[in-house]
Amino acid sequence: MKDFLFSGIRPTNTPTLGNYFGAMANWVKLQDDYNCLFCVVDYHAVTTPFEPKELEKHILEATANILAVGIDPRKSILFRQSDVSEHTELAWILNCLTPLGELKRMTQFKEKSLKHPESIMAGLLNYPILMAADILLYQAKYVPVGQDQVQHVEFARTLARLFNKKFGETFVEPQAVLNEAKKIMSLTDPTKKMSKSDDDDSSIILDDTEEIITRKINLAMTDPNRKRRSDKGNPNKCNIYDLHKLVSTREELEWANQGCRTAGIGCVDCKKVLIKNLINLLKPIQEKRKKLLSEKGTVESILKDGAERARKIAQKKLMEVKEKIGILRY
Repeated sequence: MKDFLFSGIRPTNTPTLGNYFGAMANWVKLQDDYNCLFCVVDYHAVTTPFEPKELEKHILEATANILAVGIDPRKSILFRQSDVSEHTELAWILNCLTPLGELKRMTQFKEKSLKHPESIMAGLLNYPILMAADILLYQAKYVPVGQDQVQHVEFARTLARLFNKKFGETFVEPQAVLNEAKKIMSLTDPTKKMSKSDDDDSSIILDDTEEIITRKINLAMTDPNRKRRSDKGNPNKCNIYDLHKLVSTREELEWANQGCRTAGIGCVDCKKVLIKNLINLLKPIQEKRKKLLSEKGTVESILKDGAERARKIAQKKLMEVKEKIGILRY
């Protein structure tokens, strides 16, 4: 029997190229090797300021994005977190076992508290407990994450150990699986990770038009030591070359590498090829996404079916937890 794998995506803004290569493209590959559960974690989205109408729209878009990049609901379970009430029920039980000091040490709480000092709610502090519940409900052995989320998976392991020690073996201790792709850096500041929360020109968004992609790449920073076409450069210090590694052919990579080092090509030439390849990558995703968003009933049907399948697994585990803590079955 295949091991279970769980991953969640917050329904906020449209994913960036960084989200695609850092997580979503990897999810597609994992479908054949694991029993995968992919969850639109809408309850996580309300831990920071939000607008109800925007949240509803983002949930639909997030689901369409997941399907458009290649997640197959026949192979994987795709569902909305709030449709499976066992998530919040287990989160409350774990909440009552979690030392407060563990929560206050979480990096994300510290960072978001600084970013939104005017709205520090208890949900932000308890966010890692709900994430742990998301994972532990399904006996997920593996959780694909970026480096910034490893601490949360370790926290889930800690809670699994605490519960198992107190009430007997109940939960699998999940393992973080670091995403294979290199971190995608900002187009305007290559020292920072590409983020959908930064300014518009810093990121390629999955639904960017050909015109917008062209403008953003043309404005993007290149090797800072190469100011003229005749200057020799170092492709390993060029953000544009890093993007080439993700979307270009071996021949194009060799051409860009050699041309940069010998001043045989200019940055404009290099960007033109990158633009073409980015458009070719994103066009079929965008077409499928557009079709899905025009078929809201289809998307909702997929989420409903996924929730039913997820609930069967979650209910069984939650009942076991209730029995072990003394809340008996009636």
